[in-house]
Amino acid sequence: NVVHLFERDCSLQRRHQKVVEEAPAPGMTQEIRNAMGEAACAAARAVDYVGAGTVEFIADSAGGLSETGFYFMEMNTRLQVEHPVTEMITGVDLVEWQLRVAGGESLPAKQQELSLTGHAVEVRIYAEDADNGFLPSIGRLVAMDLGEDGDAVRIDSGVEQGDAISPHYDPMIAKLIVHGDNRDEALDAMEKRLRDARIAGPITNLGFLARLCANVDFRNQKFDTGLIDNNLDTLIASGPVNDSTV
Repeated sequence: NVVHLFERDCSLQRRHQKVVEEAPAPGMTQEIRNAMGEAACAAARAVDYVGAGTVEFIADSAGGLSETGFYFMEMNTRLQVEHPVTEMITGVDLVEWQLRVAGGESLPAKQQELSLTGHAVEVRIYAEDADNGFLPSIGRLVAMDLGEDGDAVRIDSGVEQGDAISPHYDPMIAKLIVHGDNRDEALDAMEKRLRDARIAGPITNLGFLARLCANVDFRNQKFDTGLIDNNLDTLIASGPVNDSTV
């Protein structure tokens, strides 16, 4: 009993680390989605895998996406950082499903009972200086206002105002996830939320992320894993947006 919960696109990367994740993948057709999903399920069945896992593929889009133009890369035997975008578009609580399966229960839904609703985007807000080679920034979070959670917005964070960003750990402050009826609506809402956000203390990548969400090639679905490196001067040239240091 194996099901897939569709796909995510994680092409926007820097130094092979994901920066923006979205679901469903832009440009995906139902035929390719079915082929990719079945390939992922076949991989799980082949090793008698139990629990939540993420099968990653590399897609060759040089001639356009196709049912045979993707290649297995690896399987992460865990939830990924970007799993909330899947939860947003499917309405499935992946952590709950993991616990149910670990307790010996069957999966709560069959493949034909799963469906997609709208579009979701996630960004990783880091304490780093994008205008200075993305060097980590440390210090106390004097102020932090990312707005309110809601039906269409989710904020996952392990720190809060008053906490210190230490040099000893990963400098991620929060994950911001936004859902919209379509991709443009989700990206518009994400860009606005990033520009309205306020963080004082460490320098953050809020401005870099806002400009990335506004990038023309990204908006027009003309991008690959090299977009950030190829547009770095434009993405950092304007300086931080709504960042302040204390």
